[in-house]
Amino acid sequence: MCRSSLNAAGLLKSHHVRPDLLEHRYKVGDLVPLYVNRVDPYHNPSETYGYYSLPFCRPDHLEEKQETLGEILDGDRLVTAPFNVKFLQRKDHEVACAKKLTREEVSQILATIKRDYFFQMYCDDLPIWGFMGEGHRSPTKNSEHKYLLYQYFELEIFFNRDQIVDSFVGREMDIKLLYSVHWIETNAHYHERMKKYSALHHSTSHHFSIINSCVTFLILFGCLLIYYMRVTRKDFYDFIPEDAADRERTGWKCIRSDVFRYPKHRSLFAAALGSGAQLCILTTFTLLLGLLGVFYPFDRGNLFIALIVLYTMTSGFAGYLAVLFYCQIEGKNWVILQLGKNLLLTGSLSSVPLFLVFCFLSTVAVSYKANAALPLGTILTLLLIWISLALPLLASGGVAGQKSHGEFQDSCETSKCPREVPSLVLAGLLPFSTIYIQLYNIFTSMWSHRVCTLYSAIFVIFIILLITTSLITMAVTHFQLAAEDHRWWWRSFLCGGSVGLYVYGFCFYYYYWRSDFSGFLQLSFFFGYMAWICYCIFLMCGSVGFYASLLYVRHIYSSIKSD
Repeated sequence: MCRSSLNAAGLLKSHHVRPDLLEHRYKVGDLVPLYVNRVDPYHNPSETYGYYSLPFCRPDHLEEKQETLGEILDGDRLVTAPFNVKFLQRKDHEVACAKKLTREEVSQILATIKRDYFFQMYCDDLPIWGFMGEGHRSPTKNSEHKYLLYQYFELEIFFNRDQIVDSFVGREMDIKLLYSVHWIETNAHYHERMKKYSALHHSTSHHFSIINSCVTFLILFGCLLIYYMRVTRKDFYDFIPEDAADRERTGWKCIRSDVFRYPKHRSLFAAALGSGAQLCILTTFTLLLGLLGVFYPFDRGNLFIALIVLYTMTSGFAGYLAVLFYCQIEGKNWVILQLGKNLLLTGSLSSVPLFLVFCFLSTVAVSYKANAALPLGTILTLLLIWISLALPLLASGGVAGQKSHGEFQDSCETSKCPREVPSLVLAGLLPFSTIYIQLYNIFTSMWSHRVCTLYSAIFVIFIILLITTSLITMAVTHFQLAAEDHRWWWRSFLCGGSVGLYVYGFCFYYYYWRSDFSGFLQLSFFFGYMAWICYCIFLMCGSVGFYASLLYVRHIYSSIKSD
């Protein structure tokens, strides 16, 4: 390491606090809350560590900020910074602390600079991000590198009357940890302090992805409409008396006595439909909250809290739909014990895989001593929420579904002996093609330091995905029935759910060709959590595909009842 007079501008992002809920107002001389949060390699956002895990100077009185459940899940660990900042009090080259680094500590700092580590701190809930140092190649010797450690912090805080609006930080190397505080008055209002930073994340790729999705959807819809008008409608209306008997012996009409034959593994099928419908409702409400402005950029943990609350509240829908469908297809053969097993299967279909993935990734995080390893109290809190709230709502929804179920509405009688049928491959590429451009933006928001602010674009893409999945699944189901294959129940579910397989395939492309991730921790977190997310997409799109196919099959077979 060496001395340097270089000023480096930090990466600055903004945190928005709703002024009607909490307006941070100060008087002259009031202590401004300043917290340090974490350090991590810039290209490995999942590999986060506590700020003082590195040999930095610590304040005399180290205090941890009390975090919400969502902030802990997000990996935040805020502690007091070694700087003393008071409202409207200017400071120049104030000494925060001085420390002599050992040889091991110097090696540790050097390794972090080589890996582009940067820190995150909060001034009045405004995040300030900056690199810890930089490396330079010697102009005389190509093999020699010099590494600079920034140890001078220059805080520029913009204020409007008694509120802080903006803040910047810069650093340079010195033998002591120094800092300066400059107060600059501005006309910007407190509630507008987030606008310019959200504009930084605005990209034309969002608009291009929407246009691409809409064009793909319109082409697909037009092709299916033409096919329906030329082929399917001919089966309904263009009857020639002498050919009527031949038409009944071939195609989708000849399997009218098998098309409503119930599938195998009915309990699992009903549980998958209930869980998939719950995830669809959960995603819809989450995106609607984003449209309403609930998830402001850098509202630490709000998204996680919303997901936990919505998952708990929608558990009743999952239990209701799963038991309702299970009772319908089981008829009079179900018993209370079977309903209990079905409810337990519904509740664990998405949560148990998450728990298994979480246990493995937590073990990896503990071995790395990373912040992603949740405290035991947080884990127990999540289990308590699931046991005391989610499961009772699931059970109450199941009771409501059992009481309100009727007989399954089929359009044709089912024969006793099923016919033999050929096999059919899965589909999902077309629905995936409507979202793959937006997927890059979503992945970048999830797995880098960008923040997603255009919930409207994601919501439009999500609706197009559901509609496209429905259309494709109905088309594939029709082709399957035309091939005299009556086993469309599970296959319509798998056809719609295959979108999740393509999304997981996109994960490999993103990891190896579009990101700079490295290390086993980042690899395991990325592919581990994305495996669970893609599994949820599989359940969600699978249930949407089946229900769309069910409506289609009921429609076409009810149209030939009088033939």
